[in-house]
Amino acid sequence: MADKIPVPAAGSAQLARPGVLSLNIRERAALYAAYMPFLRGGGIFIPTSRPYTLGEEVFMLLSLMDDPNRIAVQGKVVWITPEGVQGNRTQGIGVQFTQDETGATARTTIERILGESLASTRSTHTM
Repeated sequence: MADKIPVPAAGSAQLARPGVLSLNIRERAALYAAYMPFLRGGGIFIPTSRPYTLGEEVFMLLSLMDDPNRIAVQGKVVWITPEGVQGNRTQGIGVQFTQDETGATARTTIERILGESLASTRSTHTM
């Protein structure tokens, strides 16, 4: 599958290396907008213009808030917001975390950071 993934152009911040998505979130509001708690095991929305297909597996490195440790987690694409979608939504993909220890760590870490704001009714990148 790695041969399907194009090498990013110089200066691309989205792909740390082919097949690896890197996402840095420094604000709680941005994390709330990206997190997908309605997915079994949780997931996250990643803004990207790179084309993906539903079910495609991806590897992510998540940097959250001020934590110097990155969370390495695998997942699969379960949501695609195409360019120019109605409602001025951000183009990108929703990735469901794998049902393993790394996915559980990502979900637990995000939900700990978000705390009570998980119950908010504010709109997100996906809903």
